[in-house]
Amino acid sequence: MSLRIHNTLTRQKEPLKPIEPNHVKLYVCGITSYDYCHIGHARSALVFDMVVRYLRYRGYKVTFVRNFTDIDDKIIQRAGEQGIDSATLALRFIDEFYTDMDALGTLRPDIEPKATEHVAEMIALVEELVAKGMAYAVDGDVYFRVNRFDGYGQLSGRDLEDMQAGARVEVNEKKEHPMDFVLWKGAKPGEPKWPSPWGDGRPGWHIECSAMSRKYLGETFDIHGGGKDLVFPHHENEIAQSCGASGKPFANLWMHHGFVTIKDEKMSKSLGNFLTIRDVLKVYESEVLRLFIFSTHYRNPLDFTETALQDARTGLERMYECLAHIDRLEDGDPNGAVRIAEKDRNGLETLSARFCEAMDNDFNTAQGVAHLFEAVKTCNKVLRGLADPPAAEDVRVLRTAASTFRDLAGVLGLVQRDPAAVVAENRARELAGIDLDEEEIKRLIVKRNQARAAKDWKASDEVRDHLLAHRIVLKDSPEGTTWEVKRE
Repeated sequence: MSLRIHNTLTRQKEPLKPIEPNHVKLYVCGITSYDYCHIGHARSALVFDMVVRYLRYRGYKVTFVRNFTDIDDKIIQRAGEQGIDSATLALRFIDEFYTDMDALGTLRPDIEPKATEHVAEMIALVEELVAKGMAYAVDGDVYFRVNRFDGYGQLSGRDLEDMQAGARVEVNEKKEHPMDFVLWKGAKPGEPKWPSPWGDGRPGWHIECSAMSRKYLGETFDIHGGGKDLVFPHHENEIAQSCGASGKPFANLWMHHGFVTIKDEKMSKSLGNFLTIRDVLKVYESEVLRLFIFSTHYRNPLDFTETALQDARTGLERMYECLAHIDRLEDGDPNGAVRIAEKDRNGLETLSARFCEAMDNDFNTAQGVAHLFEAVKTCNKVLRGLADPPAAEDVRVLRTAASTFRDLAGVLGLVQRDPAAVVAENRARELAGIDLDEEEIKRLIVKRNQARAAKDWKASDEVRDHLLAHRIVLKDSPEGTTWEVKRE
């Protein structure tokens, strides 16, 4: 099965067919650098980090470009409020962005262009549009003529006449059409400015990505990505100005991830309901945040809740505990009786194929994560059934499964640490403030199980109650007894 990606432009899944064989060229819209990044930014960064990791895992060469908008109305306004110049503010928050991305463990893009370093390329592109009659200059500003581009509205599914009828656009007598958008802004007093054929000024937001993607990836490239909030007007306008200039397709596939919500309301700075990445990472490890995000398909909304993050933490602990257990196994008895059932062996040996089948279906990380948890469940079942000493063949199957698991989880940036160290840290955190240590808890569980086997229910209940008094909760299942610390 070839990798298929949902194309926002055609509203259907399409096979990935790189223009240059085996080389995927990807452009993603980056941040406007005027404030700290929130969890919505984390989702975008992690989604495309996953895309790049998976494509490379599947053998593709990837050229990943993600820009910085370092000149913008918001940057200028925030810099003015703080009494500093806009370049200083923008560079500060680019540095803060890197701090957050390093904390999340994301791969650096291959190319990270800044808007202010590509003004010449933007001016050249605007000049092409003016020369073709696709744009017009008036009083130092330059606007794109939307009615000269037949495909305007195709990405967002909007009709130009309907947009004009329902437009809530501030009246601008300079525009020929109310939906025309700015390519170049004439200079205002005190604002950053660059010389241009139309006078001093600065580029509009939309022209940035068209100019920078063309420089680094060509007039037509494979994948353009971003959040759903960028579909209109940003990406719609990118298509118009890029195709208007080149006469060629812009991006062959368009990927857009869903919003992060809090109580079903979109998280955003304008609404004031956002959590910064660093705020969340003070409480939860970066891999917990990754597992939380990848447990939902990238195109679906993602509701941010403490319960969901706690569930992700618990799930991640299960992964590490399973791997730590397998790492502790001795080589086993070459002549020992094999205990692993054929069904379980087959499930572990087909893990890679099933994971890739899920990911090939529009990067379905939710299904991929489900396959990983299924593998953990199977490994734990096999571990409980091992002979003493275990058969060498059973150990081989488990070690092979663990190696495969690590490779696949690595596509999602998970289980990147030493399992034994993580398990020890988790136990230490859980037992902080508890009078019992882990060995004593294990001893008491054995004592309780012996009492239960002897049908001494009174002694069994006494041990359970003793542990509960120390906030240790026991959970019995057909596979055995586990414990956890009761949260206060």
